Amino acid sequence: MRKIISLFLLVFLISYPVSAQDKADSLNEWDFGQVKQEQILKHDFVFKNETNVVLNIASVNTSCGCTASQADKKSLEPGESTTISVAFNTKKYVGEVKQFVYLNTDNQDLPVVKFVIKAEVLKEA
Repeated sequence: MRKIISLFLLVFLISYPVSAQDKADSLNEWDFGQVKQEQILKHDFVFKNETNVVLNIASVNTSCGCTASQADKKSLEPGESTTISVAFNTKKYVGEVKQFVYLNTDNQDLPVVKFVIKAEVLKEA
């Protein structure tokens, strides 16, 4: 009985950080679902400074020229949030698409924050 309880506790402790990470990842990911070609899709992510010091956003980069992004604020006090606006042009895409937005900060513990947008682009008939 003691071995079963120990095994259960071990499995719980190992799986807990993965679940917490999945939750954090889901906050940084947006799925537009099925969309038509020739659309410009927009989504706003919220990024919060969860450190105890001022966090500066050095730059915001995207993985493709079809995606544009910007941060409303460049300097965040502890606990302060900003909006990361993302726009994706579906014009040249068909099928499953995944694009990335990289938020580069001056924090050594969190130098890059990755946001993901996904969509299934349907060909215009």
